[in-house]
Amino acid sequence: MATKRCYYEVLGVAKDVDPGDLKRAYRTLAMKYHPDRNNGDTEAATRFKEAAEAYEVLSDEEKRARYDRYGHAGLEGMQMPDFSGANFADILGDLFGSVFGGQGGRREAASGDDLLYGLDLTLAEAYHGCTKTITFPRDEVCEECKGSGCKPGTKPSRCQQCQGKGAVLMGNGFFRVQQTCRTCRGRGVIITDLCGTCKGNGRIRAKRTLQVRVPPGVDNGQRQLPPLRGEGSAGEGSAARGDLYFEIRIQEHSLFRREGDHLICQVPISISQAALGGPIEVPTLDGPMTYELKRGFQSHEHVRIAGKGMPSLRSGRRGDLIAVLLVETPTSLTKRQEELFRELAELDKKHVSPNRKSFFEKIRGIFASEEAAKAEAKNG
Repeated sequence: MATKRCYYEVLGVAKDVDPGDLKRAYRTLAMKYHPDRNNGDTEAATRFKEAAEAYEVLSDEEKRARYDRYGHAGLEGMQMPDFSGANFADILGDLFGSVFGGQGGRREAASGDDLLYGLDLTLAEAYHGCTKTITFPRDEVCEECKGSGCKPGTKPSRCQQCQGKGAVLMGNGFFRVQQTCRTCRGRGVIITDLCGTCKGNGRIRAKRTLQVRVPPGVDNGQRQLPPLRGEGSAGEGSAARGDLYFEIRIQEHSLFRREGDHLICQVPISISQAALGGPIEVPTLDGPMTYELKRGFQSHEHVRIAGKGMPSLRSGRRGDLIAVLLVETPTSLTKRQEELFRELAELDKKHVSPNRKSFFEKIRGIFASEEAAKAEAKNG
């Protein structure tokens, strides 16, 4: 007969091991050598049984004391369990939940679904802030059955498949896996008389209307507004409602383009305004304002007006308004306007501006360089 190994050696622990470490050591070996994981491996089966026997002795205070004093001989005559049974499921159950055959398994009532609402705003609404009235569909508790799903006056019956546990054990031998009962879908009960309103669901679809406060400065995208807790769909039974989330969608504006907290717009001005300067009208989301333009503005140059952009959602500080000035050339002239432009043209021939003079000087320089290069190539 083969000599039995030391139980402490089998589990790989010291003689002063505490109960917690002893249990953890056994779990590791039980999972490693379990026959369901090592199909046909006789050595693994022997190791599993050996580890189970060692744990059975060392986890029992009286048996461990006798073993420590007398060794294997001290256990002779004591009743030892059959280690091939499923009684060790409880040892592993607290590590892997109830998949090894614990008593739990009934599915908890599901909380309500979260909802996402697309909130459309104009740029002006995002600029000033506003209050929007919204209407959206969500699941509500059925008033007819109060969420039970049963016909009024009736009650659900216990599921015979899982005996009300909500789960069944699948597999053979010790290593069995707990699965949700397909008959009752984990509820542990069967509704035989369905509510005529919700058809056994316990919830019905209904419309919800409420007001949403939109602070100034929101931008496109989600998480611009905090979710409204408890405004999502109803949960099963007494489970909590879901939450309502928002996705901000700001419509394009005909005048303004947003870049962060800044607003950009194009402002047309006349040739005389660009040349002489003076007051011009600039649009803002607060209404038109007057801006004093300096002389000699060129087309597509811009002016920056502080504090007339979008407010920051976090700080409330406003960005800037960037007005790009477009000098408009008139396409239709009165007789007097044409006379004045012709006089201006005559003056331009005599009094060339420094910028224009520089431009023509550059052109003359380019042509002179090209001619010199051609002459050099010809002579060379």
